[in-house]
Amino acid sequence: MPFRRLIARPFAGPYPGLPSGSTGPAGRVRRFIVRHRRLLAALACCAAAGSAVEALVPETAVRSAMVRAARDLPAGTVLNAGTLETVRVPAEAVPPGAHKQPEALLGRRLATPLLQGSPVTEVSLAGAGLLIGSPPGSVAVPLRPADPSVLDLLGPGQLVNVVAGADGAWGSTAAGDTTAEGGGAVVLAASVPVLWVSGGDAAGGWPGSGGGEGLVVVAADRDNAARLTAASGSGGVYLVLTDDG
Repeated sequence: MPFRRLIARPFAGPYPGLPSGSTGPAGRVRRFIVRHRRLLAALACCAAAGSAVEALVPETAVRSAMVRAARDLPAGTVLNAGTLETVRVPAEAVPPGAHKQPEALLGRRLATPLLQGSPVTEVSLAGAGLLIGSPPGSVAVPLRPADPSVLDLLGPGQLVNVVAGADGAWGSTAAGDTTAEGGGAVVLAASVPVLWVSGGDAAGGWPGSGGGEGLVVVAADRDNAARLTAASGSGGVYLVLTDDG
């Protein structure tokens, strides 16, 4: 059987599919594209993704000023320029009650601890803001418990029963308050929330008191407020922790 002689022919060009005469600028561009086609495809995908993200972000997002804690602040801290910082954030990220001007907060005292970066709101300040969310007619009543060690167990939001000791004779004057905790003690107010607790030093006291060690502020209705205040002045008030809301 006769054999045919096969003659190897070179490629028509440096790359399959490219004409042999592609040596001009257009040919060099085509060779570059073929050689780096994977890299160029990846760059095109990144550009498309960036364009999609940019299209989803509003061009003119409304931003607002917000005052926040410059560092971790414990309850009882008196706010000053070193404890606060002002930042601009999207308006929808500003919580209700947040302050926009630090000048309005200077000298105010924190009722709750704040972590660094947390916004300063009225709820976190000692004063009228403590009663936000309380039933209408509620008042903030400062009490000085007979047993100061209970302060270590209390915090904002804790429910307590306010009890008068047996020697306070409050059972005969408190209409409707005849529930005894034992030994003749009488419950003056049941399941009242703690709003604020003083620290162990003068700096943790009630604003402007100059000596608020051992004070607890609770929310009570106006009918109970006078009796609670009078009982606290007698030195025979005890606070019993409870979870009955």
